[in-house]
Amino acid sequence: MSTPLTPGAAKKSLGQHFLFDPSVLKRVANAGGSVEGKTVIEVGPGPGGLTRALLDSGVGKLIAIELDDRFAEGLSLWPEAREGRLHVHHGDALAANIPELIAQTGGAQPAMIVANLPYNVGTPMLVEWLKAPSWRGVMVLMFQKEVALRICAAPGEDHYGRLAVLSQAVTRPRLTITLPPGAFRPPPKVDSAVVVLEPLPEDQRFNDLDALEKITAAAFGQRRKMLRAALKSLPGAVEALEASGLDPTRRAETLTQNEFRALTAAWSKAR
Repeated sequence: MSTPLTPGAAKKSLGQHFLFDPSVLKRVANAGGSVEGKTVIEVGPGPGGLTRALLDSGVGKLIAIELDDRFAEGLSLWPEAREGRLHVHHGDALAANIPELIAQTGGAQPAMIVANLPYNVGTPMLVEWLKAPSWRGVMVLMFQKEVALRICAAPGEDHYGRLAVLSQAVTRPRLTITLPPGAFRPPPKVDSAVVVLEPLPEDQRFNDLDALEKITAAAFGQRRKMLRAALKSLPGAVEALEASGLDPTRRAETLTQNEFRALTAAWSKAR
């Protein structure tokens, strides 16, 4: 018989919205493929609904990172924690040294990340993980649907922007599950969606995400402006635009992934 979930009400300050439906949680746990025998990172497990689904799906090592004292303490009492299959790290996921946690727990790299992310920190966490290809495998992440659409958008689409370019530089994202507010307790004000981000083969990745982040921030910072005007906020970017051979009268939302890569490479080379 499974361990009862750890009790506790959601805290608005931590962006918590909990999912309890076992059938939905099983779908989320396995949305990125089988987790059997694998090392998985879960962020913000809360009362442990997804944690239970992952454990029941045969995960090898589950590292649960939880900031909330109540849930970190409760999960650490689960039988799987005593047996060494579940490891609870009490702290902020953005400050956690995940490669170190994987090594300390005897886990394997690359590790999957499967998480119903707190709404208030989902985007910065994703950007941080995109920059860490060495230890990070497939990611299965739940966001507000608006954010999920921004991750998966193609050039010319309404949601296309910085987040799509960064995500698609190192992964192949796809939206897999959409959930209404009523699926959660407490219900959020918007729909949620699960995005699976599969790492691109090494020879297809653009790994200078720090530079790409700066270029996209400038390019999309003033979406209605032509590139030559929008990029003026970043020293050397207008010159890089000329060097890359891109039409300076175009707008950021029309540039493809490869064109952003070319622009970023030209800017990095000139610095």
